Amino acid sequence: MTRTTWSVDTVHSELGFSVKHMMISKAKGSFDDFDAVIEADVENLTDSKVEVTIDASSVNTRNKDRDDHLRSGDFFDVENYPKITFVATDIKKKSDNNYDVTGDLTIRGTTNPVTADVVFEGQSKDPMSGNTVAGFSGGTKISRKDFGLTWNAAVETGGVLIGDEIKINFEIEAHKEA
Repeated sequence: MTRTTWSVDTVHSELGFSVKHMMISKAKGSFDDFDAVIEADVENLTDSKVEVTIDASSVNTRNKDRDDHLRSGDFFDVENYPKITFVATDIKKKSDNNYDVTGDLTIRGTTNPVTADVVFEGQSKDPMSGNTVAGFSGGTKISRKDFGLTWNAAVETGGVLIGDEIKINFEIEAHKEA
């Protein structure tokens, strides 16, 4: 087979993250506005093209003040760096439906290689539209310092307000384009 184009169904997809907060809990959030160019043959995903674009200003932690701080120059600096991108450079099959997807992640103008653990959840036919639909899930961990996200504050009991390790997770539903 050959690669076909798939479009992300953002209603049934999610791009989230979590980070240690005050050394004792986790703060969680998501990006509400993202899209991807996916060209794939689901029978041979190692030959896929994947390019993800995230609107950095769409960060949502369910707290307006925190979201505004994340959009500021202390973090994403959305005025100067409105987009976060990921471009796959290598896809290796680990087992039946499990892949290592390596690519270039760019946050705040800094690009570093990142490998995500991705599971191909399978494909189905949407009973409403008749479209072929595929599902993917996975995640990775990054050091926020590697991307210039270094703002922090000391906590009175020791440690820092925000941990360095960011866990990124995603659930993607993609529709095969005709």
